[in-house]
Amino acid sequence: MGKYFRLLLIGYCFSLFSIATTAQEKNISTEKKLILTLEDVIQYAKEYSTSSFIAKHQFRSSYWQYRSFKAELLPSLNLALNIPNFNHSISTVQDYETGNYKYVQNFVMRNNVALSIDQNLAFSGGKLSVSSSLERMDQFSPNKYANYSSSPVFMTYSQPIFGSFNQLKWDKEIEPERYKKAKLVYLENMEDIALQAIQYFFDMASAQQNLKIAQFNYENTEAMLEIAKERFKIGSIKKSELQQLELNLLNAGLSVNQANIALNMAHFNLKSYLSLDETITVDLILPSEVPQLNIEYNDVYQLSLTNTSFESDIKIQELEAESAVVQAKANQGLSADLYMQFGLNQTGNTFADSYHRPKDQEGVRLGMRIPILDWGMGKGRVQMAKSQQEMVDEQINQKRIQHKQNVLLNVLNFKNQGQQCAISAKADTLAQENYQTIMKLFAEGSVSVLELNSAQSDRDNAMLRYVSELNNYWTYYYQLRKLTLYDFISKKNISTDFDKEVLQ
Repeated sequence: MGKYFRLLLIGYCFSLFSIATTAQEKNISTEKKLILTLEDVIQYAKEYSTSSFIAKHQFRSSYWQYRSFKAELLPSLNLALNIPNFNHSISTVQDYETGNYKYVQNFVMRNNVALSIDQNLAFSGGKLSVSSSLERMDQFSPNKYANYSSSPVFMTYSQPIFGSFNQLKWDKEIEPERYKKAKLVYLENMEDIALQAIQYFFDMASAQQNLKIAQFNYENTEAMLEIAKERFKIGSIKKSELQQLELNLLNAGLSVNQANIALNMAHFNLKSYLSLDETITVDLILPSEVPQLNIEYNDVYQLSLTNTSFESDIKIQELEAESAVVQAKANQGLSADLYMQFGLNQTGNTFADSYHRPKDQEGVRLGMRIPILDWGMGKGRVQMAKSQQEMVDEQINQKRIQHKQNVLLNVLNFKNQGQQCAISAKADTLAQENYQTIMKLFAEGSVSVLELNSAQSDRDNAMLRYVSELNNYWTYYYQLRKLTLYDFISKKNISTDFDKEVLQ
């Protein structure tokens, strides 16, 4: 019985081990590994990041605002219904002959329908309406009868004559420019997303490089320590140098742990920004080379004026400031509005009678507003608007100066960075070769631990410096792309199909 129990227990343990192994293999199989280049990371960010989602919806908001404005310029068709409009009550009525009041019973139902076409006129600020309406009135008490009233055609036109601010006219100039700016701002936001993706890419790439360096240093220090122990036995190395290597090994172990933590954090930040699933593991490939581009300041500056939202933003500010002055002046003095109407109407006991030989109806009204005494309030508003316009002009001048300086600084940074990358790449190669040489000499007993540590430090710094210079190069390059909305590698303007890629 005991033997049987032991066999059963062993079988149960093997079953548990098999289940655990299968579960582990299943977890490994569900994990996906992505090997991404810098271009891949930028593309993922532009398509899947939260920042990309926000940028698209900000543009969509601007798009529908522009669509709403365009709708104001088109005729609108409106149907108005009052069905039913029933009233059963006691009302007070005055006798027109005697002037006496009396109470009468009101028992009536009125149903009406009207169809109208309305058109805003941007050039004049007026509004034209054409309508057609029909009403049926049913009286139930004291006598029961029905009556119809029709207006087959009725036209009204309202027009500010002078002293009125034409908002639609100014919107016709400003709103298209706002929509143009919204498109360019969206493209600039995409370049901002690329810049942020570059930062996350090189944060993780640096962390990867740090971990490789830490692991490499730990393995080499461990090997050098074994060599040092043999040399210490024959008296060719001091005990202090041996202890220094032992300390270096401990520090190298700590560096590996710290590098692992830093890499995990950078890995998480990158995946979070790209909206990647938790089960995905990312490995990065550093750019093997940087393109040699000849970019001149004058070209960049001209592109920054013609391709980006900079000039659109300035134009909008100028138009808004100018319209504010015009509005203040319009509200200051005399204002008048003209209202005209013409139509045909008729009444009858039947539907057909209400459309038989309709009679014409005309009306004209002129309304005026004349300020007599406002204690200088209107003049003050005009002066405030003019002062605001002058301030906007000065701010625009300052923006232009700062923009020129910003373009010049970015061009200088980029032009210098290509050489920086070449120098740091060469320094990295030399530092690697020097470290290999020092390691061989240390094994032969020709150099000290201090010289070995110095060579290792130089090699580590050179490797990290090269990654840093690559980061700077691509950061400066995409800053120039944002400043110009121009791809200097492909030599074409940056654009997108808004209808397919953004609005859907």
